[in-house]
Amino acid sequence: MGKVIAIANQKGGVGKTTTSINLGASLAVLEYSVLIVDFDPQGNASTGLGIDIQERNLKGIYQCIMGSCTPQEAIQQYEDIEKLHILPATIDLVGAEIELANKDDRDAYLKKVIDQVRNNYDFIIIDCTPSLGILTSNALAAADSVLLAIQCEYFALEGLSQLLNTIRIVQDNINSSLMIEGFLITMFDVRLKLSTQVVEEVHKHFQELTFDTIIQRNVKLAEAPSFGKPVITYDINSVGAKNYLNLAQEILRRNHLPETKQ
Repeated sequence: MGKVIAIANQKGGVGKTTTSINLGASLAVLEYSVLIVDFDPQGNASTGLGIDIQERNLKGIYQCIMGSCTPQEAIQQYEDIEKLHILPATIDLVGAEIELANKDDRDAYLKKVIDQVRNNYDFIIIDCTPSLGILTSNALAAADSVLLAIQCEYFALEGLSQLLNTIRIVQDNINSSLMIEGFLITMFDVRLKLSTQVVEEVHKHFQELTFDTIIQRNVKLAEAPSFGKPVITYDINSVGAKNYLNLAQEILRRNHLPETKQ
């Protein structure tokens, strides 16, 4: 049974989608089977893996949660990495918050979809929307753990207490087994003293929950999505590729798994 990890933060622009794509690709390169679930209506994880979300007949996670198709019908394989698959987002997902709002089991829809394919993958990574609404609560209800991306900026920790409170509410009411996978520091700039200060603050507050791996600002990492590629296939020698490969290996160690699947 695969492990489900939600990548979350209610702030936008902190590296959630970049982490979803590149952590998933790195785990797949290490021979683990990975499904990325794009659960953000913007669909950036989908386009970042070369999927045209404007395609008229595209089936995605919205169609799955609404019951008009199965996840098996919507999942696509990323062409350059055999073990990497994507369940895309379509523009229809933007209406899901409203459509689910009055349903009794409104937080369980994503879990029902993921449970259908969970045994087919070693890891399922959910790219969450930058909000604390119904879509995010669905992601947290479906997940075994949540990885929190924290950007190296002045307001990095602002709002984090609200997100942690949401996680506690989900643990108390919906998913008692939800764990925090770790805090990931992103967009680290070695030239800025502020970046170092943010790292120190995160370590002070969250200690062993903070990943040793830090994701540095990197031109290749920023360029890769425009080519529909994860950075590990765009430029394997880049700092970004090395950072995410290190993160994948650190997650495998934390989960007592070999760094390359046998």
